[in-house]
Amino acid sequence: MKLYPINSGNFKLDGGAMFGVVPKTLWQRTNPADANNLIDIAARCLLIEDGDRLILIDTGMGNKQSDKFFGYYSLWGGNDTLDGSLKAHGFHRDDITDVFLTHLHFDHSGGCIEWNKNKTGYQPVFKNAHYWSNEDHWQWATQPNNREKASFLKENIIPIEESGQLKFTGIPNSNTLKNSPPLGFDIFFADGHTDKQMIPLIHYKGNTIAFMADLLPTVGHLPLPFVMGYDTRPLLTLNEKESFLNLAADNNFYLFLEHDAHNEIITVKHTEKGVRLDQTYTTQDIFK
Repeated sequence: MKLYPINSGNFKLDGGAMFGVVPKTLWQRTNPADANNLIDIAARCLLIEDGDRLILIDTGMGNKQSDKFFGYYSLWGGNDTLDGSLKAHGFHRDDITDVFLTHLHFDHSGGCIEWNKNKTGYQPVFKNAHYWSNEDHWQWATQPNNREKASFLKENIIPIEESGQLKFTGIPNSNTLKNSPPLGFDIFFADGHTDKQMIPLIHYKGNTIAFMADLLPTVGHLPLPFVMGYDTRPLLTLNEKESFLNLAADNNFYLFLEHDAHNEIITVKHTEKGVRLDQTYTTQDIFK
């Protein structure tokens, strides 16, 4: 097995929204804001090469939205794209066999779908891949509540089903680890951010790499009360994060941070204040 970071772009989000009720004087120590109160955010995806399978976890925002839409998110940091990052590692979009979506918010699923050649409709970006979600989250996303409606864009979601490439993982009876044989890694299900978000745990060279998605957006979110304002069930996030971080500290998981623009992989440890940062790593350190 080989792992590759796939950088699909960088953007900015409001620091207050990213940290909910936590005062700015606390969160800006780890996530400094600009003059508009915006903090740096990455869309760092992960590619798994496992035998004849190439599994891409999440796809970033994509490029089909309007300039006005992207203007809200202050894109920055050069020209990182899915295609460019895949090419840098020697791959092409048509090589991808599976796209695993932690959840269907636009900054995780936008890169799944693009305009067709004449911009008369949409088509899958990865024409040879299965797209993986789960039935509960799919229903949640296709019949969205008013709180999340702006995050679940139909043009990112419905064309996946229409393409015939959609597949579902199973769902456990509780939010514990579930092995997903079709993909070869375990899944931790979390409901606080959005219903049935999936956190992949990849077993790699005797270690476990956890793709943290929005359960732990950045290093600054390690303290339990530091929960995003975007989360639909913040108290549930707090409990899920506590459970998972204890598991990670006990087992020395490597935590792959999708949204931390400045920290790629971390480990955590138990302290008197709870689970806190232990070590930081680059993907090159771990994916040798």
